[in-house]
Amino acid sequence: MKNTLTKLCIATISFFLWGCGAYFNQPVGPQDARIGEITQQTKTLYSLPEPAEPIIAGVYNFKDQTGQYKNIETGSTFSTAVTQGATTILIKALEDSKWFRPIERENISNLLNERNIIRSTREEYRKADDQTPTRLTPLLFAGVLLEGGIVSYDSNILTGGAGARYFGTGASTQYRQDRITVYLRAVSTNTGEVLKTVYVSKTILSQAVDVSLFKYVNFQRLLEVETGFTKNEPAQMAVQEAIEKSVEMLIVEGIKDRLWSTRDGEEKNKEIVDAYLNEKEEEESTGLYERRFLNYDFRNTLYANFGTALVDGDYETGVLDYKAGLGYKYNIIPELSINGDFQIFKLNSTPEINHWWASESLIVEYNMLPYDRVSPLFFVGPGVLHFVDDSGFLYLQKWDTFFNMKFGAGLQYRVSKRISFELSGEWNVTFTDKIDNTPRGRRDDYYYTFGLGLNYHFNSTKSNIRTNE
Repeated sequence: MKNTLTKLCIATISFFLWGCGAYFNQPVGPQDARIGEITQQTKTLYSLPEPAEPIIAGVYNFKDQTGQYKNIETGSTFSTAVTQGATTILIKALEDSKWFRPIERENISNLLNERNIIRSTREEYRKADDQTPTRLTPLLFAGVLLEGGIVSYDSNILTGGAGARYFGTGASTQYRQDRITVYLRAVSTNTGEVLKTVYVSKTILSQAVDVSLFKYVNFQRLLEVETGFTKNEPAQMAVQEAIEKSVEMLIVEGIKDRLWSTRDGEEKNKEIVDAYLNEKEEEESTGLYERRFLNYDFRNTLYANFGTALVDGDYETGVLDYKAGLGYKYNIIPELSINGDFQIFKLNSTPEINHWWASESLIVEYNMLPYDRVSPLFFVGPGVLHFVDDSGFLYLQKWDTFFNMKFGAGLQYRVSKRISFELSGEWNVTFTDKIDNTPRGRRDDYYYTFGLGLNYHFNSTKSNIRTNE
């Protein structure tokens, strides 16, 4: 019992050392105030090239338009799901980019009141000292207004977890993912035209890990141990990163449409725009749950595979033997294809009964996720089966050719647009009892094949690219 308890303790400690670094960074006392954290997107704004001329921008109100409150397990709350200070975050992002000169518009009434106080005070002193009052510097007016806001906060778009327990000892983990979406637009103050609109989404991750031990270590001696932690990504940091990303996109989109320019001129403009277009193409091929969709537009596929075959006949001594195949696929639509398949394989019923066979099949194949890097496959189709003699020639006598039906499934992994690997397994119904050379057996014979193949895709259809699911 002592050794068992020791092993359990070692396993628990190893679990935390391996995957729970946050567990060892628990706060044990009050922490001092610190300068606010910056995100990776903040560093990107810092690194932007300088503009030919900064843009004077006014932000009246960049607000939370979701009207959503925090979700809690029990009861209700009046706390909002996202920060109400998005205007302040946006102004800070505009300053960090160095592309904008933000002017005060959110609390313009306060500014105007203060300027009126200054004027009245100077007027009073002018009368007392008989001096001409100094005029206030005129207010800057905005070239563009930045409008928009936080338009959505989606809770629990992805939840899940895993756990295991054995004789009172176990561990579990849970996660939850939320998402916010931010829209930002630039409006010309001269014409009222919306110059450019961009939007950005950002996920918010929450994780929980729990480990517990409940075990009798001796008579009337019960040991209970429980530990764990929960880690939540700050919603304010997610809002900040989304707003900063939208500012970056607005700047680059304006460069692309020649609304403004960098100080370094056309060459630098092209470099920034090209990098942005590459990023945009990658993002547009990624779905809601971070699924990456490939630009697959090939109509034809040639493939070769190698593997093993196993007979299921009247003998119980069947063993795995060799198998090879070649084939061609024609995609009617990305999800559905017609295949022509040729295979040669050896079925080993006993050490004395082990013959080579060949088959040709016409297969209908369904590709469940044709635009994903990894996709399940399902296929079915009829075919014919030929006995091959020791010299390698096909017997063409009527009784040596059999009809068979193929059912199979597989998994395809794309390493590039043209090349993919495929792992598959098949169950073949032969409708005859002669495959294992025992025609008076208890039932018809079957055989299984398993293979790993290489696919080459060609002949682009130039079809539209699917970008979401």
